Amino acid sequence: MIKISNLTKKFGSHISLDNLSCEFHKNESIALMGANGAGKTTLIRSILGYYHPDIGEILVNGTNPIQDRVKVLQDISFVPQLPPPIKLSLHELMQYVSISAHVEKELIVHYANEMKLDIKANMHKSFFKLSGGMKQKMLIAISLAKNSTIIIYDEPTANLDPKARDDFYRLLQQNEEEKVLLFVTHRLEEVKDLVNRQIYMDLGRVVWDEKA
Repeated sequence: MIKISNLTKKFGSHISLDNLSCEFHKNESIALMGANGAGKTTLIRSILGYYHPDIGEILVNGTNPIQDRVKVLQDISFVPQLPPPIKLSLHELMQYVSISAHVEKELIVHYANEMKLDIKANMHKSFFKLSGGMKQKMLIAISLAKNSTIIIYDEPTANLDPKARDDFYRLLQQNEEEKVLLFVTHRLEEVKDLVNRQIYMDLGRVVWDEKA
């Protein structure tokens, strides 16, 4: 579902991705690990079409994310490590997601409730003013409601308490079939029961790739 071929990305003289090649297939749950500066974030942003490669190519379900980014992003749900500074209320945010990504608002509410986020009590509050944990729960709810074939989580449990983490893992296990789940994480122990493949990056390359 994601094919990365000889990908190189430079920022000035710094090589962030160094001739990297790998593939991610449906029914794979992958832990993507590595020290800061290993190239993980650059790889994710390249898959999302934020970065143009200097050399090489990425195909997402056969489509180039640079040439047809809108189509590629329709297939991907992405939850960043740091929630974006969205000034919309939760009601406005759901309305926007519903129209732009064809997501049912009722399904967002369902997953928010499953994550123990009282969305009705906070419906007219600004997303920006919510606590870190509440923001994370809302973004997770949207990512699951979108029902994408590819879901990317960057340190998804960083702002979640233990009970919310358990809810998150339970919901993922109910929604993992026929998908690619990609976890960018420094804490393998938190996702080891969810993943069936572990990839370790260093200096812009894959140095270890092991399937369960």
